[in-house]
Amino acid sequence: MNCGKEIFVDGIGQIHFAGGMVRFDFVTVQPKEGGATEMQAVQRVIMPPQGFLSMFGSMQQLIDKLVEAGVVQKNEKAK
Repeated sequence: MNCGKEIFVDGIGQIHFAGGMVRFDFVTVQPKEGGATEMQAVQRVIMPPQGFLSMFGSMQQLIDKLVEAGVVQKNEKAK
């Protein structure tokens, strides 16, 4: 399966709902003068709510597998 160009991001800066769509602003860490860094928006993904729910389900399944494999630990305080 060829998905096209790969894009690297450090995380999600914002997730918001506007115009009937879910919008993700992806960010990367960028250097500033003096050794400081800042998060800079580099890409936006826009999808319908049903697509967001489907993606969330897929991500939850992957999280469960990562926890089971010991790659990450569940943070019970984050609830």
